[in-house]
Amino acid sequence: MDKNEFRLDQYRLNESRVIRDAIHGYITFEYLPIWQLIATTEVQRLRRIKQLGGTYMVFPSAEHSRFTHSLGVYETVRKMCALDAIDKHLNDYDKLTVMCAGLLHDIGHGPFSHTFEGAFHTNHEEMTRRMILEDSEVHRVLSSVHEDLPLDVANVIAHKASKPMIVQMVSSQLDADRMDYLLRDSYFAGVTYGEFDRSRILRTLRIKDDRIVFKYSGVQAIEDYILARYHMYYQVYFHPTARSYEHVFQLIAKRLTVLHEQGYHFQTHIQYLLPFISGEEMSVAEYEALDENVIYYYIGEMQNEADPILSDLCQRFINRHLFKYESINDASEIEEYRKKTIEKGLDPDYYVVDDQAIQVPYKHYGVGKHTGEIEILMEDGTISTLSDTSHIVNAILHSKPKIDRKVFFVRNSNWRKETDE
Repeated sequence: MDKNEFRLDQYRLNESRVIRDAIHGYITFEYLPIWQLIATTEVQRLRRIKQLGGTYMVFPSAEHSRFTHSLGVYETVRKMCALDAIDKHLNDYDKLTVMCAGLLHDIGHGPFSHTFEGAFHTNHEEMTRRMILEDSEVHRVLSSVHEDLPLDVANVIAHKASKPMIVQMVSSQLDADRMDYLLRDSYFAGVTYGEFDRSRILRTLRIKDDRIVFKYSGVQAIEDYILARYHMYYQVYFHPTARSYEHVFQLIAKRLTVLHEQGYHFQTHIQYLLPFISGEEMSVAEYEALDENVIYYYIGEMQNEADPILSDLCQRFINRHLFKYESINDASEIEEYRKKTIEKGLDPDYYVVDDQAIQVPYKHYGVGKHTGEIEILMEDGTISTLSDTSHIVNAILHSKPKIDRKVFFVRNSNWRKETDE
């Protein structure tokens, strides 16, 4: 079938379906392929993966999942496709492709999301593409519509779509992904840092040379969005207690890998973890088998392992007896913490962590760098970059990056006597 002749109406549901959502009100589903994708094991698995990793240790209500976020990204993309500015630039096949990409962009995440990637050296975008392209329920749904659809959806996620605007809708400095997670994470964390006027931003969206730009009248709303992202990172995403929780998880992964290499006999039957700690190439099915339910079970069981380091780290993780933290200026200060840790009879490789958090809220690439730069359509019809148009963003861009460097350590060698920060 010629992609230009593809018609979405042939896949329209007899009656639209909706799902209630805290951010969007109703999320609307009009087409059968999207509705079928939601029912796949790959998408349903996202219900068992938290959106914010260990952040719920600080903000207890932030237990929302990658599933709800993925639905939100899809809904934002769907609304974009309905805009007059975008509708006339995309055919029906393009619209279905980008809506599928929005829904599926995170299916490759492991338990605890980005924390898992750091612990086991995986890449969620690579795994997402594999889940779409290899044998999976998602692949079968997409290929039943058009034989090229799996590859075209994967190419959007890989930033290789033929039309730059399609990539921008899902992955850029102002995209459906970021717009949803800022609003959603802020709401469920119970804070207001991530709030911005999404409707105003979408209203000022325009297309120029197959790429997304925004009218000059929307600059203030975009500035609020940039500041919302900046504050969410330092007030929520980079909260030191959340980072402590994530470090404990990563140290458990480190200890598991070391013990496996040493031939340690695990009392816990960790078959679903073996592909990750062995470093061998794993199948999509092996990856999909691991979710947070499985991880919690394993860590709960490994509290009773004979290895004292693994046992202790698992007890800390389960019971929220986390590492303490203090701000430091440079790496030279770490050695003193390592010495004190050795005096307590603990291995500093597992009980001292040098951590540096840095986030650049906006990056400048230059006019025409459509997948990265936020471009502004000036009143005279010319294109300018956001940083050249906004004094606020320009000031952020030329200021020194905010660096939050901390050392995480154990204050008391007996974990049961420690109190939480």
